Amino acid sequence: MAAAYGKVSRAILAAAGLVGAVGVMAAAAASHSGESRNLGAIAAICLAHGPALLALGLAGRGRVLEWAAIILALGTIVFAGDLGMREWLGRGAFPGAAPLGGGAMIVGWLAAAIGGLVHFRSS
Repeated sequence: MAAAYGKVSRAILAAAGLVGAVGVMAAAAASHSGESRNLGAIAAICLAHGPALLALGLAGRGRVLEWAAIILALGTIVFAGDLGMREWLGRGAFPGAAPLGGGAMIVGWLAAAIGGLVHFRSS
């Protein structure tokens, strides 16, 4: 199990780095462009969720926190990706992508809360 968790943890850390980098790039692009709600939203979402993924990848223990990180990462990628496609291609990734990604982020945060409670109760 430790080897499998190591692979998941590395994937979460890689996602954290990518999400954080996209957040910085979106913030820079938003500051140099006109009125872009999408770029501002991408920056805010990615710069909020990148550090959370980093923390979960480094310190998260247990299946619940592992799944929380996976769901949070996927939700962030789908949400930010959809907004990016809307910004640069004029259309979303697929119908309902942003609400699906946003919902996944909410579920990921709730799973992180549950994982914290489960971890502390078992300690």
